Amino acid sequence: MNLGKITGTVWATRKDTSLKGQRLLFLQPQSFSGKPVGGRIVALDTVDAGVGDTVIYVSSTEATIPFQPNLTPTDATIVGIVDRVDHRSGSWKPQDVETS
Repeated sequence: MNLGKITGTVWATRKDTSLKGQRLLFLQPQSFSGKPVGGRIVALDTVDAGVGDTVIYVSSTEATIPFQPNLTPTDATIVGIVDRVDHRSGSWKPQDVETS
């Protein structure tokens, strides 16, 4: 599992039929301290996340698990919204960390 912050929405008028009704969001991966890591990715949303939310996402084969038994073409899927992070380096709440 990974942390990320939602930065925008993707609108697609044509997409694979298995993605019908699914929301696509831009996500900026984050470290456990809440700092940006790498470039943005597109993820399927299963938890009704919104822009500015810090989320938990899974990637690779695990990204398809919420959609089984269907084969959904996704590399990343949002599976949770973060309220707080407790880590050995400290605790923080998403609204306390600026990632712009």
